[in-house]
Amino acid sequence: MTDTGTHRRTPSTATFTSRDPATGRPLAEHPVHGPEDVARAVERGRAAGVRWAALPAARRRAHLLSWKRLLASELDAVAASVAAETGKPLQDAELELLLTLEHLSWAARNAGRVLRGRRVRTGLPASNQSASVVHRPLGVVGVIGPWNYPVYTPMGSIGYALAAGNAVVFKPSEYTPGTGVLLARLFERAVPGFAGLFTVVTGAAGTGAALAASGVDKLAFTGSPGTARKVMEVCARSLTPFLAECGGKDAVLVTADADLDAAADAIVWGALGNAGQTCAGVERVYAVRAVHARLCDRVVERARALRPGTGPDAAYGPLTMPGQGDVVRRHVDAALAAGAGAPLGGTDARPGGTDAPGSADPAEPSGGPFVAPVVLVDVPEDCPAMTEETFGPTVAINAVADVDEAVRRTNASRYALGAAVFCGSRREGAAIASRLRAGAVSVNSVLGFAAVPALPFGGSGDSGFGRVHGAEGLRAFTAPQSVTVRRFAPPVDLTSFATPSAAKARAVALTRWLHTRR
Repeated sequence: MTDTGTHRRTPSTATFTSRDPATGRPLAEHPVHGPEDVARAVERGRAAGVRWAALPAARRRAHLLSWKRLLASELDAVAASVAAETGKPLQDAELELLLTLEHLSWAARNAGRVLRGRRVRTGLPASNQSASVVHRPLGVVGVIGPWNYPVYTPMGSIGYALAAGNAVVFKPSEYTPGTGVLLARLFERAVPGFAGLFTVVTGAAGTGAALAASGVDKLAFTGSPGTARKVMEVCARSLTPFLAECGGKDAVLVTADADLDAAADAIVWGALGNAGQTCAGVERVYAVRAVHARLCDRVVERARALRPGTGPDAAYGPLTMPGQGDVVRRHVDAALAAGAGAPLGGTDARPGGTDAPGSADPAEPSGGPFVAPVVLVDVPEDCPAMTEETFGPTVAINAVADVDEAVRRTNASRYALGAAVFCGSRREGAAIASRLRAGAVSVNSVLGFAAVPALPFGGSGDSGFGRVHGAEGLRAFTAPQSVTVRRFAPPVDLTSFATPSAAKARAVALTRWLHTRR
């Protein structure tokens, strides 16, 4: 291995090619790291992690802030890598980096406070003991990252795991390997003397399976529920703890007194940003019937003005993953066949199509993975467009009788990641949010929680389990250790065979009497 967090290329090492998703042009060659490569990365991480964990929290904070500052100074290069590998507009990549910097800064600055040992009360039976809890690093954390946000999403595990005192072995998506390699190189520059502490291994499913089976002390995964189940099965063989973020089918609830212009603007951005390839993006909207038509008009008006493509005036880029256009087409076609309406897009929305409003310019590559905005209405709730993650620039807007029906439909999904509520009253909006099963909810905005590092993020059901970000995200990469210290001999030692039975009986009677009166 090199000191940049990647492996040396050998003649026998298989390689794969990363490509520009908009054109298919090759970007770079990367090694396919197998089980032996991954095992060496974990071994190096474990050795470096011992020294890292032994540092005072203030020293780790200083190192991570140095990395943060270098990422900020190299933002142009990192954003360019993200844009090249994902196809998203450069400004979108830059926004992703800005959010990442906020999270890394928060994790570095707050890990010492969140994870330091704390005293706890012992209660009457153990009043002769002092008790405390400390949070110890796990050791080596494996991270399997996604392609849609190749920096922001995995750094929710990488940055927090490092701040908690762990080493990290990171497998980026095979669609965005260069961005992962660049992150490791910048870490090596910013934190010299800890070679192997943050290592990147590249490859596809086989490399991810090798990481899951490598003996890491925890694996953090972002991807589809189906892939999560396969990876978790590998982890189960060695009882490796597993954290999963598996996407969503996020809903927006719009009440009768909501600001419809604000709601429409947020819905369009949440549904179409990054070509709809956002785990917590907007895919479903439930608007009370009194405002449904007006909201649809506003959404269509805004979405119609957006154009996918690669030029500077493009609102969003291509679908990054080959074949995703087929998923979008299947969902749209099934909804229309079931009686849904399409005030925008509809059957003309095809990868590379140029006939639908707002579609790719004819100058774009023929058959390229560009999908025009699609707005669906009155979609039956059992259609794939309402039950499966579409991950494309589409949104379904259904009318409901009232907020209660909106809540029921939102909670009926097998996904439970994020949601949003638009309501004239902030207090009422927060009350509606409390009724939703989603792990994170924004009121009068979408994805507001993503920009707040102190908030935990994660879901339930097919959205996965566990949390990243915030204090919970730091603790997720530690093992709590409970410690008691005997301060003096108790009047009656209930844990000694030498204590007379009569004395034990009196202690039991006294404790029982106290608890019947508390």
